[in-house]
This record gives sequence, C-alpha cells and structure tokens, in this order.
Amino acid sequence: MAQSSLGQPSLGQFARELPVVELSAGMYLIKAEVASTEEQQRRGLMHRRSMGQNEGMLFVYPVPVGLCMWMKNTNIPLSVAFIDGSGKIVNIEDMQPHTTTNHCGKGSVRFALEMNRGWFRDKNILPGSRISGLERWRK
Repeated sequence: MAQSSLGQPSLGQFARELPVVELSAGMYLIKAEVASTEEQQRRGLMHRRSMGQNEGMLFVYPVPVGLCMWMKNTNIPLSVAFIDGSGKIVNIEDMQPHTTTNHCGKGSVRFALEMNRGWFRDKNILPGSRISGLERWRK
C-alpha cells in the first residue's frame, strides 16, 4: 500500500482498494465504493477533495444498527441516505464538512449511502424511495 509522508496510506491507493458497486435510485445510476469493514467505515470519505457527480460511498452493516454519521476530517459537503434492509430510504440528512455533529438514521438501518450534498434532493429521491443493487447483502 502506498504511504503518505505521515506514514498513512495515500488516499488514491485506499480508494482503489475499495470494491465499487453499481446501484440505482429510480432512473439514476450510482457508482458507490463499498465500506464494509470497521476500518473502511471509520475512514469513509475523510480527506477526499472531490467526488464524481453520480459517485458515492455505501456503508454496509451485516445486521440492522442504530447508525449515526459525522464529518470529522471530511472536506466534501455530503448528503447521507439511511437505508433499511429492504432497500427503502428511511431518512436523508445533509452534512457540513469538518463537523462532529451526529446525523442519525431514524430507526435501525443496514446501509448508509453518502453522495454529494443535494444529490438526493436534486433528483427528487425522498424517504420511502428505494435503492436497487443492495440484494447481495440481504439475508
């Protein structure tokens, strides 16, 4: 793994190590990096400078959890959709960079999908909408 001058993995190297999955929200296709391990979830999108228009990060949990996200060391303004095990969006929260404010799912969720801030609103993707492509993680 490439190292930065501080001995940490370089961001480009870390990003390339994450699997990418294709999801859809209505007619919109999403290419999402998958964060399924505790380390991947802890790092999330920290220190990234940009993200493509229809790109995001999918956080996957093996069982439903009470989930909260924050934006420590995250440069990109994001929106996060909290998604239940059936693929239904429970709620969507907008998050400001470099904050430690908790943004939580309303109930237990299996997934969180981070996209550029406003992506869900701009595409009229609302709570109750479904995200397709999550089937591989359903039990």
